[in-house]
Amino acid sequence: MSDDIKAPGFQSSELIAGLESAFSKYSDAEKQAQIKKTNGIFELQVTNDAKESVTWTIDMKKTGTVYKGKAQPKSDVTIILSDETLMDLASGKLNGQKAFMTGKLKTRGNMMLATKLDTVLKGAKAKL
Repeated sequence: MSDDIKAPGFQSSELIAGLESAFSKYSDAEKQAQIKKTNGIFELQVTNDAKESVTWTIDMKKTGTVYKGKAQPKSDVTIILSDETLMDLASGKLNGQKAFMTGKLKTRGNMMLATKLDTVLKGAKAKL
């Protein structure tokens, strides 16, 4: 697990590092299956209570990887949310649709793809 993916002051930093770890445990066949099922690049723009923000990218289109920074190439969907909302989504306390409807989550780009983020998080959680 690499420390360069973590961002100090963000609870979700551990979650993202966990995703990276889970993705690295996927066999090539599992990774290809996830990529085929999801087929998209998510850019997460996360803001914490101190109003600091960090960007993480989940590439489930080409490489099946997670990294800190803007999406290269361009993301299919950008998801803008708070650190707390991301943690609630990952824990299952909140679903993406409800977060969107209550204004806790905003999207730019392919909104239908954003609905697949729950699946990506759950799939990775099973590997941890």
